[in-house]
Amino acid sequence: MYLEVKDVKKSYGEGGSYVQVLKGVTTGVNKGEMCVIQGTSGSGKSTLLNCIGGLDTMDSGSICVDGKEIKGLSSEALSDYRRDNLGYIFQFYNLIPNLTVRENIQVCQHLTRNPLNMEELLDALGLTEHQNKFPSQLSGGQQQRCAIARALIKNPKLLLCDEPTGALDSNTSRDILVLLEKINEVYGTTMLIVTHNNAIKNMVHRVIYLKDGQIRKDYLNETRVPAAQLEDL
Repeated sequence: MYLEVKDVKKSYGEGGSYVQVLKGVTTGVNKGEMCVIQGTSGSGKSTLLNCIGGLDTMDSGSICVDGKEIKGLSSEALSDYRRDNLGYIFQFYNLIPNLTVRENIQVCQHLTRNPLNMEELLDALGLTEHQNKFPSQLSGGQQQRCAIARALIKNPKLLLCDEPTGALDSNTSRDILVLLEKINEVYGTTMLIVTHNNAIKNMVHRVIYLKDGQIRKDYLNETRVPAAQLEDL
């Protein structure tokens, strides 16, 4: 498997404030799969994503990405891992307000040895005409497209999406999901999508459901629905 997670445990705090968020999570995702991670607030979804992304350290267990174990890596090695393997899309975009669309994307373009073509990416995401605008001049959907372009310019092997449609209306959410589906098909990008939206699970290859820090369901979706046909977004 491209991503292998084995018996991962993660806790926060000490004494009376101690909370175990992940309680021995084991799962895996094949190369090129789109995978949804679902669960209620506090179930451990974002913590698991952050552990896989090297943004958070696990207490114990193992996470291997493309055959490389990330537990125990130094800060420098973790930075290299994130640079060489990952793209990250956040719910609230995290764009730099005083940089244009193009400049926001260039921030990540300069971090990678093998970036995608900027002009092709702008065109594919419908951003060519907006490339010289600042984030404050964009709609929510356009800002999220910019955030996606910033993650994709690195040509990542693994795309981590934390509530990528959480701040968007249903029509814009569908547009973004159609875009992610297209990216998966064209580039073969492996994707992990953390979401509260129950409809999104219908478009992906694999579904993981977390509850109280443990996996309660982990299955392949045999009846995938194209993103454009998703209902109740």
